[in-house]
Amino acid sequence: MLKTQLTRFRWPKLAAVVITACTVATLSSTASAEVGEPEKDELKFGFIKLTDMAPLAMAYEKGYFEDEGLYVSLEAQANWKVLLDGVIDGQLDGAHMLAGQPLAATIGFGTKAHIVTPFSMDLNGNGITVSNAVWEQMKANIPMEDGKPVHPIKADYLKPVVDAYRAKGEPFKMGMVFPVSTHNYELRYWLAAGGIHPGYYAPHKGDTSGTINAEAQLSVTPPPQMPATLEAGTIYGYCVGEPWNQQAVFKGIGVPVITDYEIWKNNPEKVFGMTKEFTDQYPNTTVRIVKALLRAAKWLDENDNANRPEAVEILSRSEYVGADYEVIANSMTGTFEYEKGDKREVPDFNVFFRYNATYPYYSDAVWYLTQMRRWGQIAEPQSDDWFKEVAKSVYRPDLYAIAAKELIEEGVMSADEFPDFESESGYKPPQTEFIDDITFDGTKPNEYLGKLKIGLKDEVL
Repeated sequence: MLKTQLTRFRWPKLAAVVITACTVATLSSTASAEVGEPEKDELKFGFIKLTDMAPLAMAYEKGYFEDEGLYVSLEAQANWKVLLDGVIDGQLDGAHMLAGQPLAATIGFGTKAHIVTPFSMDLNGNGITVSNAVWEQMKANIPMEDGKPVHPIKADYLKPVVDAYRAKGEPFKMGMVFPVSTHNYELRYWLAAGGIHPGYYAPHKGDTSGTINAEAQLSVTPPPQMPATLEAGTIYGYCVGEPWNQQAVFKGIGVPVITDYEIWKNNPEKVFGMTKEFTDQYPNTTVRIVKALLRAAKWLDENDNANRPEAVEILSRSEYVGADYEVIANSMTGTFEYEKGDKREVPDFNVFFRYNATYPYYSDAVWYLTQMRRWGQIAEPQSDDWFKEVAKSVYRPDLYAIAAKELIEEGVMSADEFPDFESESGYKPPQTEFIDDITFDGTKPNEYLGKLKIGLKDEVL
């Protein structure tokens, strides 16, 4: 297990207000309360080797954790299940998580545990890649301009390829990183928008394969193994975060066809997750963690991404992502390469701070819950109120607000860099920029589900 660790730092005694669980709501509405000493200052955080773990790495490397009196070690984890289990059993105090993980754990899909997030780690950052052979078959269906494919490339152009496989009695196999990952839901969304059924789950019947009625069969592959699995022919395409799409380009084994920015513009991707028990027991520590991560996120985006080359150098180290500088830089510095030599400007491929990327919006949580319901991971229909209550039990903008107000008071950040905490509802305005042109209103989850042509609505499998 790879590990990095800070030099020991002792936090000086402060005459400050100590936050308790019962005072969180009060403090979140004030801008003057000081956060007390961390109740726990020796911490271990987990991550997966993806570029979007960057806020953790930068908070460590730039000394932001140390500034908050936190003695932190970071440990790469083998896969998302190992990471989640580590947080639940207390081996890890927190972790870089898939946005769906805290929600799924809290409602009991998979391991049951109340996980919360006071911090969203990034927007966008994923892509869908297909093998060279599949790409050659798709290209016949894709509109071209000046010799290059017209983007976004929809799954409509993949459908004839999938149909041909099915006509031969062969399953069309694709990879994603975890059943409750953004990658799973984005891949399913893209496929379904193109008329390809990605299959249902039926946990109430003991079926967690996600392949019921599937026209394209999706299975789990850990992110770093995606390119090798594609090259071996075990899968014909995958959805994953960086640098593993760009790695396929560099190795000449596959072609990224679309980014998640084109599937859902400025979609939330990862969160920082902890158990509710941890945040209740160590509220000062929790707020200080969020403060450090906020500073790191701002550093990553400030001055039009001027710090990204330094961030790429750090992430390329073996203790973090461990991929070549050039591979990581392809997306982290605002470009994305599709077919070899077809490099395009995608300045918002990785967003860590702008557009209120760090704020844990209830509506983001609701979208993930709608996708769990759409594909059967939530077996029965639920009321709109149920979706909202689950979102509020997991996403914690109250803790976020305390951290942000502290940074504003300290002069480290300004109020205009955050939502207006006095008026913020936690729900974004209805979002229209999806690849299927369907509008998502987080306050009306069942109305949204009703608009989706493929997927469960009121029925139970």
